[in-house]
Amino acid sequence: MHMADALLSPPVGGLMLAAGVAAIGVSVKKIGSGGEDDRLDEKNIPMMGVMGAFVFAGQMINFTIPGTGSSGHIGGGMLLAAILGPFPAIITLASVLLIQCLFFADGGLLAYGCNVINMAVIPCLLAFPFIYKPIVAKGLNKKTITLAAVLSVVIGLQLGAFGVVLETLVSGITELPFGTFVLLMQPIHLAIGLVEGIVTAAVLCFVHSARPELLESAVSGGEIAGVKGGVRIRTVVVVFAVLSALVAGGLSILASSNPDGLEWAMEKTAGTAELEREGPVFQAAADTVEKTAFLPDYALKNGEGSGGETALAGIVGSVITVVVAGGAGLLIHTIHTLRKKKAAV
Repeated sequence: MHMADALLSPPVGGLMLAAGVAAIGVSVKKIGSGGEDDRLDEKNIPMMGVMGAFVFAGQMINFTIPGTGSSGHIGGGMLLAAILGPFPAIITLASVLLIQCLFFADGGLLAYGCNVINMAVIPCLLAFPFIYKPIVAKGLNKKTITLAAVLSVVIGLQLGAFGVVLETLVSGITELPFGTFVLLMQPIHLAIGLVEGIVTAAVLCFVHSARPELLESAVSGGEIAGVKGGVRIRTVVVVFAVLSALVAGGLSILASSNPDGLEWAMEKTAGTAELEREGPVFQAAADTVEKTAFLPDYALKNGEGSGGETALAGIVGSVITVVVAGGAGLLIHTIHTLRKKKAAV
């Protein structure tokens, strides 16, 4: 559901970009506030890196939606929120989206703010606290985790898909009339959400079996993985690092070639999945991405788009995500630690 720049007007794109940056800023402040959303220390920061890489790899696998000619991929917002907590999840997914945009030309630069809001803020700050948490608060077990994961993912994705429709409407994209576009976007993303919900539930149930403290801490507002309780973060980090490598470097080759839900809805509505827009803002954004994207569309420039190129892009992207998302967590933790020490003097 990555939006392209052509789906937005410059004013809407600029406003949403400001909103996305503001959401990231608030998340940084919340993490370091010392309150219930402060879960970062030197022992659990790597979780942001490996979970970001896992979501990056997972988003490369488009699964076919039977009978539609469409496909979908996980968004990852709810998965990250359930393990990391909502604000670290926003920063992690925002890192993934930025890497996808700049290095792989996946999602527009002008549309970056919309993608952050639709794919990160909505699931993390709406679906997670108001749907997932109340359900699992009644008892954290596989039954409640599955129910909470499926419902929160489905509703979060429905809201995100509707957000896309509203953003195109306000932008005045006449090729995508509201009535037709919304009637196509919502059902296809309902199907995608059901699949993602099941995948999310399966991963969370695995985590609960291996290290239940991870999920308990995200719900209660404690530290990631309950470090004080002696839980070994290293084991969890290694498991997700290995899974990320396997998914990015192996399973990504098997991804469906069908258009994703947004592209499918655009083709049905406008007859094309690639709208064209002219103007200095669009040109500047396109020129920037063209210069930074060294593996556009997850393939070598002027390459053949082979499975080997896809696997290479998956591995490279996962490694970059570990560095960027984990580095962001480390930087935030370091800055706030220094501030606390300075305030204590």
